[in-house]
Amino acid sequence: MEDFSEFVGLSRPTVSKYFNDPSSVRKKTRNTIEEALKKSGFRPNLFAVNLNRRRSNIIGVVIPNSLDPFYMALTRRIELIANEAGFLAFVLSSDGRSSMEDNAIKTLKSMNVAGAIIAPLGVRSRQVTLEQLGEAIPLVYVDSPIDESSAFVGTDNHQSFGLIVDYLCRSGEPPCYFGMPHVNTNAEKRVSAYRESMKRLNIEPRVITVSDHSTWDFEDFAFQEANRLFERLELLPTRTILCANDRLAFGIIAAAWQRGIKVGHGSEYDLRVAGHDDHPLSRYACPPITTVAQNYNEIGRLAIELLLGKLTDNENPKRRSDRVFLKSELMLRQSA
Repeated sequence: MEDFSEFVGLSRPTVSKYFNDPSSVRKKTRNTIEEALKKSGFRPNLFAVNLNRRRSNIIGVVIPNSLDPFYMALTRRIELIANEAGFLAFVLSSDGRSSMEDNAIKTLKSMNVAGAIIAPLGVRSRQVTLEQLGEAIPLVYVDSPIDESSAFVGTDNHQSFGLIVDYLCRSGEPPCYFGMPHVNTNAEKRVSAYRESMKRLNIEPRVITVSDHSTWDFEDFAFQEANRLFERLELLPTRTILCANDRLAFGIIAAAWQRGIKVGHGSEYDLRVAGHDDHPLSRYACPPITTVAQNYNEIGRLAIELLLGKLTDNENPKRRSDRVFLKSELMLRQSA
């Protein structure tokens, strides 16, 4: 910055003022600096600038899986709104591993981020690391809450499972439940929501026993487990399977097709399969998957707006706690 200031022939404070807000300097000065930028190719080191600020304009985002369409849609929404508010969203993936989540959090701390949005692993998260980060900056959790009091934006699993369980029970055999691997707290919260929904209807919950394998490759996990189940189809608790998410439903439908088991709604079919989330490809599966739709865009919008609100809350942003649970919408398709 000093070299550039000397090159342009202006004081360093004036140049710094321009980079913080170009409109804060006179038009003649702005034109001089911008002409010098073209000639020199100089760009300030964003991370160095933010380390020197009392509060940076970087917002950290940590997600468990950067390839999952849910997290892709979520981060895209966060990035767009953060950018409009003058912030840069810096996204890191924990790749489903607690050690990687730890490293991501330490990276955010070293970057002097203003705040962070985190989709925690939960069952694998190292609580102390997250607590230490929360003492330093405002945090908002998404997708799976870390505890019962921290700021959180996500889906109301009790409402969404109540919706689809009620439909499946009214339209055919009551559903048995195919759970997700224990990669975050959603695994427990969703099976609990299923059990409660069945009990409200005075129907015995039936949870399929699956292997205790921790993986984010949900499709393959479900495909392998379903192949094992379908070896003796007559032992299935019911001919309706409700999956913890749509990606599991993809695997089950693929395994059923391979074995000649017809999936769909009606007397001519052998099995009904339903999911949760409304994965972007659910409507294009064969058959299209009956599911409940999470509002990805709204989760992202509310999370970033909640965080921005905390950053401008002069009273006590670290202690302010907001929890938002969004309702889902039933999506009726041919699979169930």
